[in-house]
Parts: sequence; structure tokens; C-alpha cells
Amino acid sequence: MPKHLSPANDAQVLRHKAEEIVRGNELLTTNTLSPEEISRVLHELQVHQIELEMQNDELRKIQSELDAEREDYFDLYNLAPIGYCTLNEEGEILQANRAASSLLGADQDKLIHHQITDFIFGEDQDIYYFFRKHFFKPCELRLMKENQTCCWVQLSANRLEKAQRNNTICLILNDITERKEAEEERRIAAIAFESQAGMVITDAQGVILRINPAFTRLTNYDQKEIVGQTMRVLKSGRHDKLFYQQMWKTLKESKRWQGEIWNKRKNGQIYAELLTITAVTDANEKITHYIGNFSDITKDKEAEAVIHRLAYYDPLTKLPNRRLFQERLNQAIISTERSQLFGAIFFLDLDNFKGLNDTRGHDAGDLLLIEVAERLRTMIREGDTVARQGGDEFIILLQNLKTDIQETAYLAKQIGDKLLTEMNDPFLLKDFEYYCKLSIGIELFNKDNTAEDIFKHADIAMYQAKKSGGNQLLFFDPKMQHALDLRSTMEYELKQALESNQFRLYYQPQIDNLQRVTGVEALIRWEHPQRGLILPDEFIPLSEETGFIIPMGQWVLQSACAQLKAWEADEHTRHLRISVNVSARQFRQKDFVTLLEKTLEMSGANPELLKLELTESLVLENVQDTIEKMDAINRLGVHFSMDDFGTGYSSLSYLAKLPLNQIKIDRSFVRNLPENKNDAMIVRTIITMGIGLEMNVIAEGIETLEQFEFLEAHGCHAYQGYLFGHPLDIDTLSIYLLDNWKRQQKGVRP
Repeated sequence: MPKHLSPANDAQVLRHKAEEIVRGNELLTTNTLSPEEISRVLHELQVHQIELEMQNDELRKIQSELDAEREDYFDLYNLAPIGYCTLNEEGEILQANRAASSLLGADQDKLIHHQITDFIFGEDQDIYYFFRKHFFKPCELRLMKENQTCCWVQLSANRLEKAQRNNTICLILNDITERKEAEEERRIAAIAFESQAGMVITDAQGVILRINPAFTRLTNYDQKEIVGQTMRVLKSGRHDKLFYQQMWKTLKESKRWQGEIWNKRKNGQIYAELLTITAVTDANEKITHYIGNFSDITKDKEAEAVIHRLAYYDPLTKLPNRRLFQERLNQAIISTERSQLFGAIFFLDLDNFKGLNDTRGHDAGDLLLIEVAERLRTMIREGDTVARQGGDEFIILLQNLKTDIQETAYLAKQIGDKLLTEMNDPFLLKDFEYYCKLSIGIELFNKDNTAEDIFKHADIAMYQAKKSGGNQLLFFDPKMQHALDLRSTMEYELKQALESNQFRLYYQPQIDNLQRVTGVEALIRWEHPQRGLILPDEFIPLSEETGFIIPMGQWVLQSACAQLKAWEADEHTRHLRISVNVSARQFRQKDFVTLLEKTLEMSGANPELLKLELTESLVLENVQDTIEKMDAINRLGVHFSMDDFGTGYSSLSYLAKLPLNQIKIDRSFVRNLPENKNDAMIVRTIITMGIGLEMNVIAEGIETLEQFEFLEAHGCHAYQGYLFGHPLDIDTLSIYLLDNWKRQQKGVRP
């Protein structure tokens, strides 16, 4: 076959040849051929046969080459690193390579006939719309995969020009996710670099290469001044060489350091900053740069100092407070194990501090506390601690005293005595001198003690020192602890007694000169379920301190009024008065008068038969207030008796103003009558004064006939004591009263 013919042309020529041969064979039917002509025709047919076989071989070879080229094209298309999609005019996917399948997040066969817009991120649909509208001008958008993750692609397209595919588009998807993420990181880094925090970049030797505007704002150094220098230019001098050595050691080991540091601005001002230094390394882990990030925390440090002072120091005296003291005490206890040396704490309480506040005002009290704190501060060794416990109480911690407990106690007493002596010097408070006395409780400690026990024991010792008269020191004794435990138990049991109605009223008769019962004094008793009957001397003082005396006193008033009402029904009791002791705390209640009035109304008792006994000290504590309150109660019809008369410092002018009906001679004067001349003179004076003030006079504590006769001879009006009757429960009292009444009716003197 001629080389210039193509396989298609060759096939056409052979077809023409074959037609000619066929037509020639038709001629054979009408014309006779000679042997030469037949031989020639056969030869030509053989030649043509050979040519056809050669052409078939050529065609098979060309087909094989075309198949190989098609396979190569498919591999290039399908395995290309760039995504290709063939779309029809409506945007349906007709074909996609593997890269496109990966970008779209679906298998190749599942992509067919899907709209390409199904895979475009919702917010980027408009971008694709403009991409189609503007003849496939390259753009960037996000694809959304089936697993809801996004990737960025650069999109471009070509319209296929072949006639049979003139309505198809080849979409090219180039993955640019990494570039986009890098751009985002650079953008964020740029924003961060321009942030409010100061930033600095140095080389591996610490030479400054670049700073941000915040660096200039915080240090006052601009780019030209600082680039080329090292960070040493900012050193404040507040950190020693070891600080920086440890910083660089940490940087080299962990490639990062963070901490608080004091640096210096260009103008010399020292400021605090929170600094973070991060090392940048290359592929071989060699440090190439350092990045510093810092913020000014001067205000934070100042605020922190204020918070620390508020948390650990007393704002008035500037001494450590209880919290800081306790931390130091815990450390001191631990150190005794190592040193084998005892320590001691002193609890100090200012005697009569309340009196200073009441008479001179709280400003004077605060000034005294400040002066005491300063004096104590100068008296302790360096390493010891003086703290303010609160109120007018101070604590001193002494460490490393002696190894022997007796020697430690002796040394502690010497120090305590010195404290008492030093405090004897007057304090100048504004325009007057004030003499301050101390009560001191001391507890020794070593590793075997706990902070809680040490505090408690020193506090108990101080309390006992104060209770014993003050201006002295006492060491803790286990007996003190036992007494305190008993007190705590009784306080709890008192509360239970109030709640479960364990109190009872007993009544001691009061008689006139004819030994007729004119009334009774109501005396409270505690009927304890285990201990039996408890007398008031055991629980009244604690009731006063704890405030239980108020509900207890109200119960006594209610019970006494109820008894008065009950006595109205009997002829022999309807005239009797009941005297009730009223405590200072109860009387000082703002609504005491109102409560008393309601109690009388609810009981229906005759107010004229109720007598309130007030102590001399109570009456004279706040005379004007007392007079006003007593007048209000007196208008209700209630009578008053002054109890324990003669034991205080009564003024006759006050006595004349008070609406008193009776004064009671204290038992301490009656006890030694008539032998003791001083007591006899006092008793005669009281009786004479009472008569002069037109008051009834009653004596208590009468136990002998001689006492009674002396009192009667000097004009006493009424009497009370064991000679005439012990305090009785209501049932026994009823028998006693009936018997006394019957004797009166018969004219027989009891």
C-alpha cells in the first residue's frame, strides 16, 4: 500500500478494486477469456489479496496504538493531582477523577448526575454563580464534604470544543486549603503582633530584630532605638544574676519560660510585667529566634499587694492578723521538730478597754490599739511575731526558746513580766494620758502540739487571768480546760433545759413584824434530769453571759403572774405579793416594758401584787434611762425593790428620784449581826434612811432569832430567811401559807 494513503483511503481503493473484479466476473458470463487473460486476472487478485492482508495488519497495529493512547490518557486524567470534573450545561457531573472525588468527599460513581452546586459551601454559592456568569473566570471558594468538613479550591473551567461535546464543561479544582490556612495564620499572627500586648523578636543571641507598637507604648522605646540592642537594656536591677541564669536554663531545656519580672522603661520608671518567652527552632531543633510577649501588670501587683495586706494584715494596726499568725505558728511547730527548741504564744487582752470606748469614744480606743501594737512590735525579737487577734486582743509568737520545758517556762515568764511592766507606762492619747493593763495567757509548745490546741489553751489561760482580776499572766493548766469543758456542757444543757421546760419556781416567804406572810420571793431552780435540783448560783452567771437569762427571766415573770392569778381565788393568798428578780440584760431590753405589760394582760394578774427586784448596780448603770423605764412600769401598778442595797455606791440624790417602794438589806450585813459593830451600824443607817425616804425596808438572810430581834428593835419592816422558811416548791408553800393564815386567824404568832 502506498505510504501516502491513510488507512481509510486504502480501504476505499480496495473496495473499488473489488467492485471492478465483480463486474469483470459478470463479463465472463458473456465473453470467453483467453488463458492469458485468466492468468492475468488471477495474478491481480492474488496481489490484491496480499495488499488487503497487509492493510489489515496495519489497521490492527493502529488500533492497538489508539487503545494504548486511550489508556494513557485515562491514567493521566484519573490520577492527576488536580481535580477534574466534566459537567453538562445544567451543571450535572458527567465524569470526575480521583482528585475531584477526594475534594468533593464522595466516590466517583456516586458523583455522577449530582449537581456540582450540591458540594459548594452555602455562603460561597454566589461566588460560583458569578464564576459561571463571567465565563469561568478563576475564583476561590469552599467545598463542603459529606462529613461536613470544608476545603478551599481554586476553580477554573474550559468549554470542550469538539462537535460531539460542545455543551460540556471541564471544571478544574485546585486544592488550596493549605495556602488558605497559612494565610489565615499569617493574618492572625499579624493581628496578634499588633495587639495590646508588647511583642519582641530576637535572634538566637538575644539581639532585638523587631518590636510591635505595644512594645513602644509599654517601654517608651521606638523601633530605631531598640532594634540591634539586647533585652538587657530593660533590666530593672531588682533581680539577681541567679534569676536570669535560671530563666535561660529553663528556655534551653523546655524552649519556653513564663513568669513575672520587673523591668525598666526608657524614663527609668520600674514596672512589673508578665513575660512569656518562646524559642523558635529549625528542623534540627536548633534555636533560631526568641519571641517575647509581655503585658504590664503593675496595677495587678499593686492590687495583689493590697489584697495580701487585707487578707493577712490588720488594717488598723498594720500587724499580721490571725490568719497569717496561724500560718506562722504552723511553720513554727514544724521547725521545733528540727531544732528541738520549745516555743510559746502569748494571748494578750487589754483590761477595761470597753470603759475607754464608752467614756472617750471609739477614736480613742482605736488610737490605743495602734499605740499598743507599736509598743509590742518594738519589744519582740526579729523572727518573732506579734499579731492582732481582733477587738482588744493581741497574740505573740516566740520561737526557738529553750530545749527544756522548765527553762522555757521561766524565760516566757520573764518576757511576760517585761510586757506587763512596759505596758504600765502611760499612753498619750490625743490630749490625755491613759494607763493600760494587760491580762496575758501563755502556752508552751513543741512538735507534739497542734495549732488549734495551742490557740485554745492560751485563750483559756488569758480568760482565767482576766477573771482573776486582770493585769497578770497565767500559764495554761489542764484544770482550766476541765472547767471550760464543764462550762460548755452546761451551756448546752441550759439550752436543752429551756426547750424542755426543766426550770421550776420555788418561793421563800417574806414576813412582817408579826411574822405574818406578806409575800414571797420567786427563786428559780433547775430540775436537771441526771443531777437533780441545781441552785441558781451554778447557772445564773453563765445564763447572764450567754444571753439565756432573757428567755429564762421572761419565763419567771410569766410563771409568777400566773401564780398571782391562781391565788386570787383563795382568801388566805389573794393579798400576797410575789417578788421577781430582774437581770440587767433583761431590764435593758428596749421592749421590756411592753413585754411586761403583755404578760400582765395575758395572765390577768393584779399588777399591784407584782414586785420587781433590781440590783443596785443595775439601777445606777444608766440612771436617766432607768428612771424613765421604772416610771413607765410604775404607772402599770408594779412595785419595785432595790436588791443587795448597801453593797454598791448608791447616791442619796438618785435614791430620792427612783420610784422605789422597798429597799432590801443584803445578807452580807445581816450575817454577823448583832456582834459586828460595823455591820450593825450600816444596818441601822439603812433602816433609818429607808424610813426617811418613806420606803419599806426588808432584810434577807435571817437565820437566827438574835438577828431578827436586832432588826426588829431598830425598825425594820419585813424579814426573809431560813429562820422563817426555806425556799419551797408550790405544793409545800401552799401548806405553809394555809398554816400561817390559820394561826393568824386564831391570833397565834407563828
